[in-house]
Amino acid sequence: MTPDLLLRGGTLLRPESKNTRTADLLIRDGTIAAIGEDLLGEEFLETDDVPTYDASGKLLSPGWMDMHVHLREPGYEHKETIATGTRAALAGGFTDVACMPNTDPPLHTRDVVEFVRERAADTPVGVHPIACVSKERAGDEIAEMADLVEGGAVAFSDDGAPVPTAGLMRRALEYSRMLDRPIINHMEESTLNPSGHMHEGEVSARLGLDGIPAASEDVMIARDIELAALTGGHVHVAHISTARGVELVRRAKSRNLPVTAEVCTHHLALTDAAVERTAFDTRTKMHPPLRAPADVEALKRGLADGTIDALCTDHAPHAPHEKAVEYTQAPFGILGLETAWGLIGRELIEPGVLSVEEAVQALTAAPRRILRLDAPRIEEGAPARLTVFDASTEWTFTEDHIRSKSKNTPFVGRRMVGRPWAVYSDGHFVTLEAG
Repeated sequence: MTPDLLLRGGTLLRPESKNTRTADLLIRDGTIAAIGEDLLGEEFLETDDVPTYDASGKLLSPGWMDMHVHLREPGYEHKETIATGTRAALAGGFTDVACMPNTDPPLHTRDVVEFVRERAADTPVGVHPIACVSKERAGDEIAEMADLVEGGAVAFSDDGAPVPTAGLMRRALEYSRMLDRPIINHMEESTLNPSGHMHEGEVSARLGLDGIPAASEDVMIARDIELAALTGGHVHVAHISTARGVELVRRAKSRNLPVTAEVCTHHLALTDAAVERTAFDTRTKMHPPLRAPADVEALKRGLADGTIDALCTDHAPHAPHEKAVEYTQAPFGILGLETAWGLIGRELIEPGVLSVEEAVQALTAAPRRILRLDAPRIEEGAPARLTVFDASTEWTFTEDHIRSKSKNTPFVGRRMVGRPWAVYSDGHFVTLEAG
């Protein structure tokens, strides 16, 4: 524990208020006690032995949140645990994560939601469970949504699988509106090609692999937008990946419908060509799949104009032996927490798609607004929940940077831009190795 800490000379970034200044920041008992110039010279610090951290040349923002991760516990602890997943989150600069319910048992009853919260209580990372829409994630019967909220659920999703029928989705949205929680849908009409392994297009045809058409995502997004219009319930588009999907969300927002969207960092950094370039490396297999270059450009435009609200990772660990198989036999999913900011810097900030402030907004206020959580504030009297980072350091990601229990990422050996340096959360100060 580090209840008291003086962060010296950092640039305080407050994207909500667009207020940026360079200052010292003093934390007392986990609360921001003072912000000002040269606090080390103030009377209340002259005889005090407060630990200090030199943040000069670095940025300080409210703590980052990843609203889409898979911690795998309970049931799949060979892939990841809450302890290892939150360790990976800290390594990526995150103070908070929201975890998906496709565990075993799934997060479809209050006791399982409470189990996750209890297991995470000793970590400095805030873990916010997303509960199932349907019992057992089977897509047949609505879960006890009110009871799940009482147990601590912040949203509902059957992620890993879509809510399959319009009737079930309508009822879920009606309940979720009363509970003021979003439905986060895995947008896929899976009957369009249930055996697909990568994006359906020129590359899949050349490789002879069954493809997942972009239309499977677009059809489901269109359905759910109309159901949001019908019910007034909040639809959140998980891991959007298609150009048409971005346009559908843009039109929904122009109608003032309760629709929001997130995009994963890997969908901004890679295209379906990676499958061919790596000779079927299963670390390029994810769901939704890596799409075509035109889709990637549309995702970036959607971020730039505010159509897409939040950045996330869909951190999806798998044990090495599960990925060390033929491409068609491998599970979908890659790691994302440790590479998130380096990819954001490389793909969005360095080329000018987003400013640093806009990128931080998509990692701080936006996901918490979607999930009805209070965003951390950098002001005196507020609980200290901070990420220390920069947006310019160039570095190479290696396996030594991985804190997850699994290793399934295609970004080992790849250039990154910008990196987190430290996290303060729940009275804990964690500095990150330069690597």
